[in-house]
Amino acid sequence: MKIISWNVNGIRACLKKGLEEFISHHSPDIMCIQETKADQSQVDLNIDSHEMFWNSAERKGYSGTLIISKEKIKEVKYGIGIEKHDNEGRVITIDLEKLFIVNVYVPNSGSDRKEPLKRLNYRTQEWDVDFLSYLKSLAEKKPVIACGDFNVAHQEIDIANPSSNRGNSGFTDEERESFSTFLSEGFVDVFREKNSASRPYTWWSYMGSAYKNNTGWRIDYFLASKTILPLIHSEEVLISPPDDLGERKSDHSPIKIELDI
Repeated sequence: MKIISWNVNGIRACLKKGLEEFISHHSPDIMCIQETKADQSQVDLNIDSHEMFWNSAERKGYSGTLIISKEKIKEVKYGIGIEKHDNEGRVITIDLEKLFIVNVYVPNSGSDRKEPLKRLNYRTQEWDVDFLSYLKSLAEKKPVIACGDFNVAHQEIDIANPSSNRGNSGFTDEERESFSTFLSEGFVDVFREKNSASRPYTWWSYMGSAYKNNTGWRIDYFLASKTILPLIHSEEVLISPPDDLGERKSDHSPIKIELDI
């Protein structure tokens, strides 16, 4: 089974840049998309023989997730069952025969220059706590793969300029420690388990020459139950500099795993 996860930073814009062609070329069994910034009625997405599951935010043009699947889905759940989190369309869970796949777009701690960490407490003390509890409840039934934009660079190896970014949104001690909690509660960072010393990134700012210079962050992940790790071959970042230079479909790269299941 091939699973691809991608924060497309607006699905309508990404479609104009070749999203359908990308999906056709890579032919994933499961495609998890984050930050759609649209609902289904606004998008003309033509992919044969696939089911689509949308979870859009109540606020127009914001957040949102989508799963596109070739696989037969036993059950679909939207959100995590907590109202204060679920109005932003951040989570979709699909139940396959042998595992759960969770598509997630984790809240950013803050990008407002006047209040740069406005949502830090919400993110680390409420969202992360409740989302981890949700994943653990699923894992009691069968293995879980959670993928998406987690909006945190976990270790210094996951960010090009750790010193100058320490304390910024996505690289605060609170966010990094909170992410570590997921790893201490039975889940593994698949890429880091398979590539302990590698430094690929998955997000580059549109400002300056961040992409050209590969001044990036690794904030997109596959987290998996430890029990399923032996079935996963590898994790791969599909687009990195200088690929796609001048033709970027998103500020994030798609990431992929393949597993025997």
